[in-house]
Amino acid sequence: MSVDESAAVRCVDLRYSFGHTMAVDGVDLSIARGSVFGLLGPNGAGKTTAIRMITTLLPVPSGAIRVFGVDVARHKLQVRRLIGYVPQQLSADGALTGRENVALFARLFDVPRAYRKAAVDQALESVGLTDAAKRTASTYSGGMIRRLELAQALVSAPKLLVLDEPTIGLDPVGRASVWERLAEVRAATGMSILVTTHYMDEAEQNCDEIALMHRGRITARGTPDELRTSVGPDATLDDVFRATTGDDLSGAGEGMRSVRSTRRTARRLG
Repeated sequence: MSVDESAAVRCVDLRYSFGHTMAVDGVDLSIARGSVFGLLGPNGAGKTTAIRMITTLLPVPSGAIRVFGVDVARHKLQVRRLIGYVPQQLSADGALTGRENVALFARLFDVPRAYRKAAVDQALESVGLTDAAKRTASTYSGGMIRRLELAQALVSAPKLLVLDEPTIGLDPVGRASVWERLAEVRAATGMSILVTTHYMDEAEQNCDEIALMHRGRITARGTPDELRTSVGPDATLDDVFRATTGDDLSGAGEGMRSVRSTRRTARRLG
């Protein structure tokens, strides 16, 4: 395999199956350092499975993944130190304060004790939660919860932030708040971002490049402008989505699990 050491993420012929169902089927992917990369597709397309392999939560049975040149299969711990991850499922503990939630993740990610308080302070400040840090997370709005989870992922100063449906269930104000904070952190740190979302407007406004996934395969890739142009002069990303996935959005493999998970998260965020 030729290795692109300059890439934040490089996947080559990536495959993963659940029993006889191929969830990820020969995916090749390269994500440039410092970019915001959107991985789009219907439920069951294989997005979450691919992300879980990239973040070392699933093994890599076939193919290869490198994160900043580090082999995921061989050096899981080293890769984990490079990554911050916000899953679809809520990870904040409502019984803890905002500060306690972030401090817990600082310990889990082995942030050195001498720098831990400063790291927690910086993470909370970066998402605009300093004033609310002493309140329990159970009192937070849905948008604040998602920003708290961003702080948890950012406390270890990751080079790559992976976001799986980060704004699901949020109102437009909450969604905008999350993306504003992401833009600020990215501008300050040069961090790379890999995100999945079903909101086409988010992808169009915030992603430098997009890949569309369907039935485990990448069906289209390019900048938002390139993808729209490939469909027609007046096309939208919604048109691109329909053109590359067809009318069958049911997916396979992880589809029902993904739908249930998304619905649970949306209900909990209110």
